[in-house]
Amino acid sequence: MSILNIPVTARAQDMSNGADNFYKSDKLNYQKVTFKNQYGMDIVANLYTPKNADPATKYPAIIAGHPNGAVKEQSSSLYAQKLAEQGFVTLAPDLTFWGESEGPRNAVASDFYTEVYMASVDFLGTRPFVDRDRIGIVGICGSGGYAISAAKLDPRLKAIATVSMYDMGSVTRNGLNKSQSLEQRKQAIAAAAEQRYVEFQGGAKKYGDGMLETLRPNAHPIEREFFDFYRTPRGQFVPEGSSLYLTTNRPITAEIKQMNFYPFNDIETISPRPLLFITGDQAHSKEFSEDAYARAAEPKELVWVKGAGHVDLYDRVNLIPFDRLTAFFQQHLVA
Repeated sequence: MSILNIPVTARAQDMSNGADNFYKSDKLNYQKVTFKNQYGMDIVANLYTPKNADPATKYPAIIAGHPNGAVKEQSSSLYAQKLAEQGFVTLAPDLTFWGESEGPRNAVASDFYTEVYMASVDFLGTRPFVDRDRIGIVGICGSGGYAISAAKLDPRLKAIATVSMYDMGSVTRNGLNKSQSLEQRKQAIAAAAEQRYVEFQGGAKKYGDGMLETLRPNAHPIEREFFDFYRTPRGQFVPEGSSLYLTTNRPITAEIKQMNFYPFNDIETISPRPLLFITGDQAHSKEFSEDAYARAAEPKELVWVKGAGHVDLYDRVNLIPFDRLTAFFQQHLVA
């Protein structure tokens, strides 16, 4: 595997704090599964069960959602395995349009993403080894927002956790820390609209440049943070038949649709089901966890991970508070 003829293994990577995105547990049974969403499209997921599971017992289950623009092999399968080691059945699905799940590549549609997690409940709740009344979810990065969106509509999700959450609607409309003006928003909308003519007439798609194949010399620290995960052996994964550039990038004509996504509206209606928000105290994305926490009704908790940035909580096992996640799900899905 190479990028622009540069072997990927030659790229620098930061493996500090126990970075272990491609963790493989020897304590679990693994199975790749496929199931349909309500649109009749295939969703592909990794299913993990403890090797010592009693076939006569129904277990609590947790869905693990991958970062926005990523695939199940990036972050969510690590989380799924670590939680399955604690006695849960876990499922790490690819969002529709990404990885092995069906649909046009890299399309952006928050409603379809939300449906993945509701369809995941359908799947888990019909397994003979799962207690359908004890299903939870943990959403990482953009999937935190999609998990909340699903929970507002699906009371079968009994406990909801997010890690390094992004509100993809807010960041598309406003930029990080409200750095995008209304005029800039309108310019982005206009550019996407004009690009639709190009694509309608058979022209090439235009992608955002947030995750290029090579790191620009003047790259912003946030770009460097993402690059170290997605474009080095630390976290890089290329689904079969996909190009590396397209793995995490979205066409501007599709990404603009996120401006109509408001996952935190009515978040208080999730109560009395519990919400846990986990974010690094150095994370550039912490504003979204703070916003969701402020709007949510009790019971809710906001956990700060000292010294952690946004991407650190994707795979740095020594920083990710798996003990806190485990305790949360044990309290609300087991007790």
